[in-house]
Amino acid sequence: MEIILKEDIKGLGYKNDIIDVKSGYGRNYLIPKGFALIATPSNRKMVEENVKQAAHKADKIRKDAQDIADNIGNTVLEIPAKAGESGRIFGAITTLQVSDALKAKGFDIDRKKISINEEIKSLGDYTAEIDLHKEVKHEVALKVVEG
Repeated sequence: MEIILKEDIKGLGYKNDIIDVKSGYGRNYLIPKGFALIATPSNRKMVEENVKQAAHKADKIRKDAQDIADNIGNTVLEIPAKAGESGRIFGAITTLQVSDALKAKGFDIDRKKISINEEIKSLGDYTAEIDLHKEVKHEVALKVVEG
């Protein structure tokens, strides 16, 4: 079943993308929740027209996302965590803590746009990826310290 996404959905696609999903997923979840439309010819034309009209806005949004990525640059985020004697932390570091550390540095980025590739359960150095725009992704270094 082909659908048109009405908003960005992590792991699936970005707004106005036409994607192919299983019919049950589209019919029972995406469409009733308002995340997608069925890709009929009239809906396709409507989306194409919206994309044309929003092209200059989209370019500005991409440029703003690139500016944020450039400003973050090679910033290393220090995230304090309580740890045992072996260096293993109590709990785990999540995207919420990464988002809070970015806020402390002056970057307001939603935690849903941050992904950590591995579980962080001990002190050390890690990386997280920030999805600022569908064309702009940025990796940020994390340093988990005892705190």
